[in-house]
Amino acid sequence: MCHIEFCKALDGMGLAPSVVSGTSIGAIVGGFYAAGVSGRGMENILDRVGLREIGRMVDFSILGRSGLVKGKGVVEFLEKHLPARTFGELKISLKVVATDFWNRREIVFESGELIPAIRASISIPAVFVPVKIDDTVLIDGGAVNPLPFDIIREDCDVLIAIDVSGTNVPSKKNQVPSMFESIMTTFHIIESSFVENKMKVSRPDIYIKPALKDIGILDFHRDEEIRKSVKGDVERFKRELEAQMKQEKVVELKPKKKKRFLFFKL
Repeated sequence: MCHIEFCKALDGMGLAPSVVSGTSIGAIVGGFYAAGVSGRGMENILDRVGLREIGRMVDFSILGRSGLVKGKGVVEFLEKHLPARTFGELKISLKVVATDFWNRREIVFESGELIPAIRASISIPAVFVPVKIDDTVLIDGGAVNPLPFDIIREDCDVLIAIDVSGTNVPSKKNQVPSMFESIMTTFHIIESSFVENKMKVSRPDIYIKPALKDIGILDFHRDEEIRKSVKGDVERFKRELEAQMKQEKVVELKPKKKKRFLFFKL
């Protein structure tokens, strides 16, 4: 929902990315956007399907050993609403990141079937059952590259990174987290460490990280709150992007290769 607000901002500015990369929820939003679905279009899909259909996406695996959620509901949602089945059908180049569990390495999908790649990228450890593609067990891409702007740094002139990892604030001082909070927050701590270290080496041209305080992965019912909370971030994003584009126009006066514009999402 946060990502959608930034997609709407781009649409309103009349700008379209030439390449998108994404991990986890960024892979889902990136898939829709790359398939030609506008920010408003994605918003309309969410408004139309309602909480009941979104709830069906969370198909709990009661006896499963590998994860709490099977993920078949997510696949069915994507098959019903995503207007592309392969990377070749996309209108914008897309790279989706997942993690090879047993070999502990990054896997980047940019060709072949689209939905299995997205499903692999969102396989949060202990939450979603891992995905097996070509004998490779895959989990959430955030385990190796939660903000993968590095994989497309050379493909763009203006690089935008939208980090929706958010922040967690305890309701009471020294409050002991639940088991689910421990798993999710620990994963986010590891992801944040990766991003911080990578930013020391190479930074995107525009980096936006909305606060998103205590927004859980299942808090779909808080959509209005989320949209309102990121308004200030969206306005700052638009100002920074306008400044970048003006600078790019000045650079264009000199002989240079064909300009490209990149939009990246977590």
